[in-house]
Amino acid sequence: MRSFGSNAVVLSAKSYSEADKIITVFSKDFGKLTLMAKGVKRLKSRKRGSLEVFSNIKFFAHKGRGMPVVTEVEIIDNFVDLRKDLKKVSVAYFFAEVVARTTRDEEEHAEIYVLLVNYLKRLEVGSSLKKLRTEFSLEIAEILGFIPKGQFVPNPDEMLESIIERKLGSVRVGKKLQV
Repeated sequence: MRSFGSNAVVLSAKSYSEADKIITVFSKDFGKLTLMAKGVKRLKSRKRGSLEVFSNIKFFAHKGRGMPVVTEVEIIDNFVDLRKDLKKVSVAYFFAEVVARTTRDEEEHAEIYVLLVNYLKRLEVGSSLKKLRTEFSLEIAEILGFIPKGQFVPNPDEMLESIIERKLGSVRVGKKLQV
């Protein structure tokens, strides 16, 4: 698999050098991937706005000796309205953190990609943020096989933290959301 491509949601982006970024995406066909985006921080880069966190993209990458390098990116949806509301952004970060921590690298889960995209769309237009957050937690736990379908869980945050064996950084924000 030298060159490959898929649809993906950008989960995180970190500066790597003066012009490069390392991005983590969750793709439909390959699961969670870490990719190098060379030259993306340059002012004239065509990929610059396409690799923002939460963007739903179609990408192509080339696998060489090290980390795969993004060669082409096309935006499917960048959820502009979601980015205008700080509380919605915090819930979107929660979604991204949960997906990143509960899945392994290069483990295909097309249904999690679909779940993430659907919840980002619902979040963009939705108003019941706490309900969306709870439903997302339960659905991802069901898909990954941590709980039986339809089981009631009194505290989804505690359940997720016990699954990943760490505290979630975005949990604090969820406690301040309105029902």
